Amino acid sequence: MEDESRIVELELRYMQQQELLQELSEVLYAQQRELDVLRAEVEQLKKKLQGEPGLVDARQHEKPPHY
Repeated sequence: MEDESRIVELELRYMQQQELLQELSEVLYAQQRELDVLRAEVEQLKKKLQGEPGLVDARQHEKPPHY
């Protein structure tokens, strides 16, 4: 009887781990999709900045005259 209860306990733990693994997999997939979208947006912004250099004001990096 003790062996049977141990097997049942192990099966329950295994099922819980499988559910958690599936949940983690779904979260990881969603994060990867979001990361892909963000990378694409960064690439778009890079291309836009390269195509229009006036968007970034070079004078912002200069120190004001009172320094």
